[in-house]
Amino acid sequence: MFNSSFECYDRSARAARVVSTAGIGWTGPICSTIARFVTLPVHMTDARREMFGYLAETAGVLASPSRIELVDLLAQGERSVEELSEASSLSVANASQHLQQLRRAGIVSRRRNGRQILYDLADERVLDVMATLRGMAEANHAAAQRTLDHRYHARDSLAPVTRDELTERLRRRSVRLIDVRPEIEYRAAHIPGALSLPVITLPEHLNALPKRPEVVAYCRGPYCVMAYKAVEILRPAGYRARRLEGGFMEWRRARLPLVRGETHPPTALGR
Repeated sequence: MFNSSFECYDRSARAARVVSTAGIGWTGPICSTIARFVTLPVHMTDARREMFGYLAETAGVLASPSRIELVDLLAQGERSVEELSEASSLSVANASQHLQQLRRAGIVSRRRNGRQILYDLADERVLDVMATLRGMAEANHAAAQRTLDHRYHARDSLAPVTRDELTERLRRRSVRLIDVRPEIEYRAAHIPGALSLPVITLPEHLNALPKRPEVVAYCRGPYCVMAYKAVEILRPAGYRARRLEGGFMEWRRARLPLVRGETHPPTALGR
């Protein structure tokens, strides 16, 4: 902050007067003498550009579909590089390289568990960044809008259950919540009260799954199709079934309760 004063000629008053630069907040005319002195130091401009560089570096780390997919998978809970490799169809070496870049940017963290290296999200705010990116792409990218319409909206015209509605209906026990993600993701973290029924095994459990109350299915996030597949299996079999809006990722982003590390997930057969 500048804190000095200069004597300059005020043309409107036709007289010399002292003008203080404290706070750099003038309401009257500023003479050219002061204007020559009141300039931002070069190092402040350089620091500003340096910070913009850090922002670009952080944003650039997410400029990869593979790394965005890894963030999406880690939003489900802690995973090993081998598990992430299998879920993303990346080689272990390739997945590891992407994870190292995400770790250097402070997006993911890792810890050792015996001989295993486990990765997790380091900063929950990345879920907000992902939501912002989704919103911008869906609103401004014509091809993204077409994909949403043809691959998602047209697949299920029934409105999904909101998080607020699900919370209230779970409280009243007027809904049966099923987690149709792979069991490993359920064990890592899931919504309280959910049954583990991976979509790949769902047809095998229909005889044991009661038709009342209404079933709500959820999977990884807004672009996950497992919940769509689940309701396509359930409805023709006589179930009232809907999807959870935003899936697990948006539930977690809303900082709603989670159950972590359940080693023996309950299924429809176990309740």
